[in-house]
Amino acid sequence: MRSKRLGKRILSVITVCALTLGMMTGCGAGKKDAASDLTAVELANLMGNGINLGNTMEAYGHKSLGVGADVSAYETLWGQPETTQEMISAMKAAGFDSLRIPVAWTNAMNFESGDYTIGEDYLKRVAQIVDYALNEDMYVIVNDHWDGSWWGMFGSASEETRAEAMDLYVSMWTQIAEYFKDYSAHLIFESANEELGNRLNDTDIAADSGTLSQEECYETTNRINQAFVDTVRAAGGKNTNRFLLIAGYGTDIKSTCDSRFVMPTDTAENKLLISVHYYNPDGYCINTSLATWGSRKDYEEQNEMLAMMTKFTEQGYGVIIGEYAVALNEDGSVKENTCEYLENLLYNCDLNGYCPMLWDCSSLFNRRELKMIDDDIAAMYLAHSYEAQSSMTQDEVKEAARAALDETVANAVESTSLADDTAMAWIMYNSSDWSMLYSVGDVYDPDSKTAGVVATDVEVTGEGTYTVSLDFTGTDAGYADSVVFSALAIGNGETLFPGYVANITEILINGETYQMKGKPYTTSDDGICTRVNLYNGWVTSVPDGIRTVDGSPNYATPNLLDSETLGHVETISVTFNYAPGR
Repeated sequence: MRSKRLGKRILSVITVCALTLGMMTGCGAGKKDAASDLTAVELANLMGNGINLGNTMEAYGHKSLGVGADVSAYETLWGQPETTQEMISAMKAAGFDSLRIPVAWTNAMNFESGDYTIGEDYLKRVAQIVDYALNEDMYVIVNDHWDGSWWGMFGSASEETRAEAMDLYVSMWTQIAEYFKDYSAHLIFESANEELGNRLNDTDIAADSGTLSQEECYETTNRINQAFVDTVRAAGGKNTNRFLLIAGYGTDIKSTCDSRFVMPTDTAENKLLISVHYYNPDGYCINTSLATWGSRKDYEEQNEMLAMMTKFTEQGYGVIIGEYAVALNEDGSVKENTCEYLENLLYNCDLNGYCPMLWDCSSLFNRRELKMIDDDIAAMYLAHSYEAQSSMTQDEVKEAARAALDETVANAVESTSLADDTAMAWIMYNSSDWSMLYSVGDVYDPDSKTAGVVATDVEVTGEGTYTVSLDFTGTDAGYADSVVFSALAIGNGETLFPGYVANITEILINGETYQMKGKPYTTSDDGICTRVNLYNGWVTSVPDGIRTVDGSPNYATPNLLDSETLGHVETISVTFNYAPGR
């Protein structure tokens, strides 16, 4: 995606020789390490545009297929076709210079019995796909990806299970590193996916998981990443100097920039990269609840968030945006402003020297038809490909990106914003199927909503009683299907009315009084927006420092609503008393 930042393309001189040797060996071992002398920051520049081979080798069939099925049964389990050389070549022709291959290695491992041996056929198939990409002179990333969430073993109540988790992890990467030890620097190993973080407490496989505090999750994440580096380096061969991609904390940008996340030490110099994902806002990027994007605030939020990762480039670490995407509409069409969203992200990567890796499951790039589904998006990716920018210097690429970003922000439409001297109350809402959304997040954003949602938000002027509501009857579905997250929010409540308690006195669902499942409590995530959770399954225990109407945390709960029985919500209203706390 970016080139001549290091001068002319380094590989051009040796491409024919390297590809010939690589195809002769059939395992990528013959590719000369033209990139091995680069730093991680330089490598990220050369990796250009990337794309994920999503829902393929990470399709989890361990429970349903066992460990002895034909590899193709796992590969196609989540609806994707078998990967071919023609497919990967078409991705390269579409402007993608790198390929990320998510893998579920325990598909071929009897790990429950303590046998951590990866099936030979599974390793061979992953290697074959790696070779497809190397044949196209692409860079390739291989990781361990969700994998049925065996990672939750790290959060087990049993010390024995935690030790088994590390044994599994080290054994896995010992085998992978050994198998690929002769592969060139074009092959990059990634320590994990999104599981290194709060998901170390997942209970999918380890039912007794959930014991780690956030501090312990950070400590365990750092320990796992260090074990990854040490294990790969110890495997020898070209692994002693291989580029390694370190998964950030939950691959979340803010969490990864937290001082508690620490990059591992390394015996190789300047060979570590850091991976984060970008799916903001999730209603637009992950599901169908938000159909539009593109206000000035939207652009500024993306620019500011991505710029945070320069913390790592300034320290000499290459930055990979390992996943980003915009979801399609329910009918399979491209959402409004998708091209603008994607190109703004690519310009940010141009400016900051990151490598972006599109998450794709035959959505924008149709693997059966071997082409992009939208002409404008196809042209945009070709224009941002490594080859298209090969005549530009690094400074020229950055200057063009800076100009494009500035122009876009200047021309973007203004969005609704909340003045610092105004407090506004509203109901954050996400339905259980993620199809209904209203202003989720600590920043009041009434434009962030599913089409047809009618909100009654109220200005809070001080002590008193207030009622806020949402009406879903004007949406296509006519209702919200239960709830996955909801909260009463008061923008600027913490700064304008510090210490106040929002005591919910009544919740109406479809016009009927709803019996709350416990006592509400008042808190804040950012010290600015006041929040009272209505339903928040991610909060597993009541946090310290909460405020309640009686001054006691007893019976307080983050789940006033019961998602299992809530059903269809046509309307919801919340009445609360607002007054100084005890």
